[in-house]
Amino acid sequence: MGACAAGRGWWLGVTHEKLQGASLPEPLGQCNAASASGLTWAANWSKETYLMTTKQRVLFVCTGNSCRSHLAEGLLRALGGERYDVASAGSKPAGQVHPLAIAVMAEVGMDISAHVSQHLDEFADQAFDYVITVCDNAREACPTFPGGGRRLHWAFDDPAAASGNTEQQMRVFRRVRDEIRHRIRRFLETY
Repeated sequence: MGACAAGRGWWLGVTHEKLQGASLPEPLGQCNAASASGLTWAANWSKETYLMTTKQRVLFVCTGNSCRSHLAEGLLRALGGERYDVASAGSKPAGQVHPLAIAVMAEVGMDISAHVSQHLDEFADQAFDYVITVCDNAREACPTFPGGGRRLHWAFDDPAAASGNTEQQMRVFRRVRDEIRHRIRRFLETY
């Protein structure tokens, strides 16, 4: 593998046909010819699919690490597949994943019941390619992250603050889940 391709950690499913005359996708297209030439070996092999083995590491951060960050973690794990190593944390963790967050994810076939609420400090010595804050308070409480690569901010309403009966609260959780899913899909298209 070329240093650029392997260093960026992109999983790239490439078949012989796809490489024939194709331009390299971003960010591989940004690599110089010498580093990208490491991909040439795949074009000369069989028609099997080849995968590079380094995953992008993503950390989702919110204040309580009970709702939004877990919704985002579960969605990226499900939609991003093996391309990503995903975690979530909070600046002031609530100590549990909100039961309604677990319920709305189960509605779309995703099980986050084994997730745990973790403090941001648990990840301070780890490197991440992306640190994504999903609430304004977390962005303010954590303006920098020691192991953070690219910093992104996606502001979402806090579904835990929803009032009303359970069904009214569930509607808010569903809306936020769907908004996060939309952002995750855009993230996957872009990065």
